[in-house]
Formats: sequence, structure tokens, C-alpha cells
Amino acid sequence: MPKNKMSISKIFTYLFLSFVSLVSVYPFYWMFIGSTLTTSEIFQFPPRLLPGTNFLNNLQGLMESAPIWNGLWNSLFIAVIFTVMNVYFCSLAGYAFSKFEFKGKDALFYMILITMMLPNQVTLIPLFKVFTGLHLQNNAISVIFPALANAFGVFFMRQNMMSVPTEMIEAARVDGANEFMIFNRIVLPTMRPSIASLAILNFINQWGNYLWPLIILQDNEAQTLPVMLSMLIAPGQVIEYGQVLTGTVISVLPILILFLFAQKQFIAGIYGGSVKG
Repeated sequence: MPKNKMSISKIFTYLFLSFVSLVSVYPFYWMFIGSTLTTSEIFQFPPRLLPGTNFLNNLQGLMESAPIWNGLWNSLFIAVIFTVMNVYFCSLAGYAFSKFEFKGKDALFYMILITMMLPNQVTLIPLFKVFTGLHLQNNAISVIFPALANAFGVFFMRQNMMSVPTEMIEAARVDGANEFMIFNRIVLPTMRPSIASLAILNFINQWGNYLWPLIILQDNEAQTLPVMLSMLIAPGQVIEYGQVLTGTVISVLPILILFLFAQKQFIAGIYGGSVKG
């Protein structure tokens, strides 16, 4: 009897998980299907569940409506440069907060954490005045620099850096290595899962960044992919939903590929940061 109850429980568990998986995957599936349909086919009922033959026409119309490949390159360039620099600087700050003792360390760390409570909208006007004053509007630098070392990244890397043995660092110092050599050659290689996790989170966050690029990147040639896609559904114009879904597929594919290749490191880094004191 207990075995039967256990088997029934497993069946319901698998059915529930299958249902949740289906609900989670269906929007992505419909996005890919919709990119191959015309606008009239997208809104037909019952909805089509098999691919159509209009993908190339949608792609052609999308390229005529917006410089989509230029937007893809802008987003890729900004996201990659931002991710690399952010991970390095956050790791450097996390290393300092976890392995160095200096006056006011805790107070400074808490001040950094407090900034996480401030909504991003609070800083938009000061940032706009600063970067327009420096004549950096319509420049990738104006999107990369504002969040180059954010509070979450510093906190996340600080928590993970606490797992690095202090004895190993002290041994390297005894051998004559300077702090940057220790950080770059000893500490960073041991933090690969955490670095991968933070890199994925930063890349996704910057890839989907919309509000600030919309404000500071006013030139069509400098705009990122999310801003370009939003222009396709602007009021007062005919909306070709097939083209919109095709652009959405182009914008989602890099994120899916990145996560599929780095999911093990991402999960390992998240769990590693959750158990450190």
C-alpha cells in the first residue's frame, strides 16, 4: 500500500512538472511559430501550432523597416563589453571586501548595499545631464559606464570570494606576488562558476536594457535591438506582428544560446553564493 501511494504521488508530481514545463515553454514555441506566419495567420482561431512559410518575407520586411542587424551588433557590442568590465571590477571589489581589512570597510559595504534600494529612474536625469555635458550621447560608452560596478555584482562576488582560502593568498604573498598578480592568476581562476553566473546575469540584464538606451541613444544607427523593436509597434502605424515576432526571435536567440552553453556554471555559481557567509 505505501508503494502504491508513492507511485501515485510520483505520477502526480510528474504530471504537474510536465504541465508547468509546457506552460513555460509554450510562449517561446509560439514566438518561433509566429515568426513564420503572416499577421492574419497569427490572429486566426484556433491558433496554428505548426510553422508557416512566411519567415523570409517577415525578415525582409523587418530589414526594410529597421536596421535590425546594426541594432543586433550594437546590443552585442555593448552587452559583451559591459559584461567583461563589470565582472572584472565587481570581482576586484568583492576580493577587497572579503580578504582585506581596512577602516570603514563594513560601513562602505553597507552603503553600497543601500544603493540597491534606489530605483534606476532616480538616476536618469543626473546621468542624462552628465553624459550630454560630456557630449557622449549616441555613444556606447554612455550605456556601458553607468552600471559598470553595480551593488549586486559586488555583493555576489564578495560572498563567493569568502570561500577562497586565505592561506593560499598568504602563501602567494610570501612568494613575492603582488596583489594584482594574486588576484588575476590565483583568485579569478578559482571563481569560474561564480564569474560565469554573474556574467550571464549581467549579459541578460544589459541585453534587455531598454529605458536608458531609449533616452541616451537618439540616433537610429546607435540604437540597440530592444529600442528598435519597440519602434515597430509605435502608435499611429500599421503593426506587422510577423515582423515583430521575427525581431523578437533574433533578440532572444543569443540569450538562449548563452544559457544553454553556460547553464552548469550558472547553477554552480548561484548555489556557491547562497551558502557562503
